[in-house]
Amino acid sequence: MLVRPHEKIHYSAGASIGAAKALQVIRRANIAGAGIGGLTAALALARQGVEVCVFEQAPALGEVGAGLQLSPNAMKVLTNLGLQEAVNEVAFAPQYARIRDGKSGRDLAVLPLKDQCEKVYGAPYLHVHRADLHKILEEAAGQQGVRVKTGSTVTGYTDVGLLANGVEQVADLNIGADGIRSAITAQMHPQFGPRFTGQLAWRGTVPTADLPDGLIPPDATVWVGRGSHVVTYYLRGGKLVNFVAVEERDDWQNPDWRVQGDPADLLARFSGWHGDIHTLLGAARSTHLWALFDRPELPDWSDGSTGLLGDACHPTLPFMAQGAAMAIEDACVLTRCLTQGSPSAAGALQHYTRIRKPRTARLQSRARNNAALFHLDGPFHGVVARAKLKVAGSLPDRLGLRPFDSIYGYDATTVAL
Repeated sequence: MLVRPHEKIHYSAGASIGAAKALQVIRRANIAGAGIGGLTAALALARQGVEVCVFEQAPALGEVGAGLQLSPNAMKVLTNLGLQEAVNEVAFAPQYARIRDGKSGRDLAVLPLKDQCEKVYGAPYLHVHRADLHKILEEAAGQQGVRVKTGSTVTGYTDVGLLANGVEQVADLNIGADGIRSAITAQMHPQFGPRFTGQLAWRGTVPTADLPDGLIPPDATVWVGRGSHVVTYYLRGGKLVNFVAVEERDDWQNPDWRVQGDPADLLARFSGWHGDIHTLLGAARSTHLWALFDRPELPDWSDGSTGLLGDACHPTLPFMAQGAAMAIEDACVLTRCLTQGSPSAAGALQHYTRIRKPRTARLQSRARNNAALFHLDGPFHGVVARAKLKVAGSLPDRLGLRPFDSIYGYDATTVAL
């Protein structure tokens, strides 16, 4: 695993002047939440000379076993942070993005990923285990001197710091990266609470060795069905198969995404699906339940020197595979605004919000729309939705990818500030 602890982020011309100006003001930063977004922000800031402390309420760092899709826009940031080689060592590169009928197994749409993403967008499309990426970020941040205080519950903020375990932690910059139930967001915007979407996700992994050879194709596959869908892809170089099975139901709204589910119940709920899905789900020895919550678009993401990042300000449903990518982009753009833009934390946070909010709002909307598409909602029992998918899948490779140009082609490391 290669991490270059002393390498600085290479920004556009004039960055060194902006960095010098900003670092005179932003000497210390506090971050609530040691998830993917919080650790990426901590690493990016520390590489610019900022003293960073991350407050995490869990007693120890770690992530629940689940997969992440790192599209080219996310990989551009991780590469810029010197992490591409480390990510490559634990990742899997899918051949295609594939949409299949959940019952018949027929392909409805197929788009190239492995051969096209590097060529078109300048970065790969990779699948990683969330815990693997989390460990890479944790180690890289630690090498940059980032301090992580576990067992520290952040309950709010003041004009000058975060409130962690009831103690005011003073810093020049304070970031809420503490997820959809963020205490920072709740104080900043008490009228905009999380809202249940009526959808529940079952998540888990199965060792590839426990499955028949070739059962799951080496692709990012969405199996669509009426009122539910299943996503499958490989992790850890092909050693694990990750699955996310989503169903529409309103009897489960537990906000904890670490709750153990019953694999037998999962299998029963997807009875009637294609045999490959039954074989995969039947091989699962454990699964976690995840009630999917959303939040209305917030009017702003900052209050003085305190700002928001990731799911704390723009929770994105997992139907565009962009939730982690948006948090990673946030961390990069926020750091650039602090090192190249306003000399004050408050001004930089406002500028960061102006840049990021339109993009994340569009992605949130597209993810919501995909929920209806994957669940074959609409007239004639999903016939129209199927037709849309088939049209998209019939386009030549480059034309089929064009709807993703604005997503995958985005480069947070160079976007105009």
